Amino acid sequence: MGEWGFLSTLLQKVQSHSTVVGKVWLSVLFIFRIMVLGAGAEKVWGDEQSNMICNTKQPGCKNVCYDQAFPISHIRFWVLQIIFVSTPTLVYLAHVIHVIHKENKLRQLMLTDAGRDVVKVPKYSDDKGHVQIRGNLLGNYLTSIVFRIALEVAFIVGQYYLYGFIMVPLVVCSRAPCPFTVECYMSRPTEKTIFIIFMLAMSCISLALNVAEIFYLVCCRRKRKTATVPAAAIALHPRLNSEHLLGNDKLRLQDASYGSA
Repeated sequence: MGEWGFLSTLLQKVQSHSTVVGKVWLSVLFIFRIMVLGAGAEKVWGDEQSNMICNTKQPGCKNVCYDQAFPISHIRFWVLQIIFVSTPTLVYLAHVIHVIHKENKLRQLMLTDAGRDVVKVPKYSDDKGHVQIRGNLLGNYLTSIVFRIALEVAFIVGQYYLYGFIMVPLVVCSRAPCPFTVECYMSRPTEKTIFIIFMLAMSCISLALNVAEIFYLVCCRRKRKTATVPAAAIALHPRLNSEHLLGNDKLRLQDASYGSA
């Protein structure tokens, strides 16, 4: 599990900047995919090529038969799948870190004398670094989810076309340098089939969570009210404060004129 430490650390930082559904997706990725792959699947597979038994001793025949049946090892395939599926989330994390750093600089400028004439205020993050997913961040977040869905589907379809979803114990091969049609037998096919089905189920669950997160964000977007200027921004900027008070005075005069009529 040591080789997954760096990726896990980065993905853990995304949890505080994700939705509820996104946090569930990250938990599934951590526990049921990365941990299971590192703790169980690698031990079950091991070096499956050396454990494959063929009915010939011809040098090189076992290698070409294994290459025919498995163009890429299941373990390496799942590692690539996890890395590719996690990449859009890491791109979103980079955007979040950039936004937080930019808005922290803006807060420091607002506290100085030079910031009195600054009208722009932080709109994505607060003083504690908590981010609200809206605007450009929402667009980036939705884009990352769409890419995750596309990559999950691509890897599921790719696994089906590469070697299916069941470990076939018998591999028939007639490639050179095999002297004749050779039959090779895989070790522990039932145990490996269980892991294949389990990892496939986790991929489907992750895919369903990504689709659910899109609906969740769309529903929250519809319920969100129109944003207004924060009271803290009005207090910090006298120009906004005077304009706000002037607008209230105009409303009072209009109400008085309607009442006298």
